Amino acid sequence: QATMLKFNTEWGFLEAMTRGFKNGMLKHSDYLNLQQCESLEDVMISIQGTDYGNIFVATEEEGPSVDVIELGLRERLQHQYNYIRGHATEPLSSFLEYIRYPYMIDNVALLLAGLQNRRPLKRLLRMCHPLGVFDQLAAIEVVTNPTELFNYVLIDTPIARFLKPEVLVNNNNLLSNDVEVIRAILYRCYLEDFYAYCQSLGGITASVMAELLAFEADRRSITIAVNALQSDMRPDERMQMFPMCGNMPRVALHGMATAPDTERIREICNMFEVYGKMFDNLERDVDGIITLDDRFLMVEARKNVQSYLQQFHFGVFYSFIRLKQQECRNIVWISECISQRQMEKVNAFIPIP
Repeated sequence: QATMLKFNTEWGFLEAMTRGFKNGMLKHSDYLNLQQCESLEDVMISIQGTDYGNIFVATEEEGPSVDVIELGLRERLQHQYNYIRGHATEPLSSFLEYIRYPYMIDNVALLLAGLQNRRPLKRLLRMCHPLGVFDQLAAIEVVTNPTELFNYVLIDTPIARFLKPEVLVNNNNLLSNDVEVIRAILYRCYLEDFYAYCQSLGGITASVMAELLAFEADRRSITIAVNALQSDMRPDERMQMFPMCGNMPRVALHGMATAPDTERIREICNMFEVYGKMFDNLERDVDGIITLDDRFLMVEARKNVQSYLQQFHFGVFYSFIRLKQQECRNIVWISECISQRQMEKVNAFIPIP
């Protein structure tokens, strides 16, 4: 009871605000309205009739485009996050910082991939997610090897501790090989660190976040194992990318790292009820509209909604950002389908319960 009283005194207002933000997310009827739009102008007008409000005012001179819509959605998410973060006290403020780190990791990977493909840095920086922007990002242009990546870009950022110098030395071919490997190793270290931090908080936060982060860790391990089948990566290199804070024991992860085909990975996943179902009828989806990743995202959305069934925990803040991120992806998907006149695929987004 004392813990609940302290929670309400310190963070009750912010929890109530976040629940209000979550209740303002798009309803089923809003998605139906978006699917019936015939142009991007219609999409923008439809969005302005929801809780998003008039988020496209500053961009009206640019004309309607999917990029403009995505930027408006991202900035709205950033404003809501900044409001919560600006009123938070420890340990919630540290918890909220952890929520930003994946966006930082994605931005680093985006810039590395773009620069390798000779894309202009200014254009790449505009594509970065605002929640993951930090001052040293622009310095990535001079990076030529992993050690420079650490010394020039990451060393003064919070994600520096997720990529130790010894990891970079052991993987000196990272930049020349695959940016996704850097992303996967950063994500692994981040998830394990965040999991440990949530456990140190104890209480309902620890139990709610343990389930959410363990699922995220297993999701990453399974999708990495499936995607790595087409590569010539060694089992030990694959293991290095698997987070160790999931529900799957090390022996199962090792089995996936050495699996020769998808069937073997499916057999290992069948030992865990939720994960085995992900592969059901997957081969029938010849169009690739509902991928393995999408199936995981559907389950993740349900888990994030369920975290709101309990009170007095920080999981509601994590779940709100994840659900809002999925909502942004859904709107962008619908906008892309309308823009490209692919109306038969317009309803292939991830439903949020």
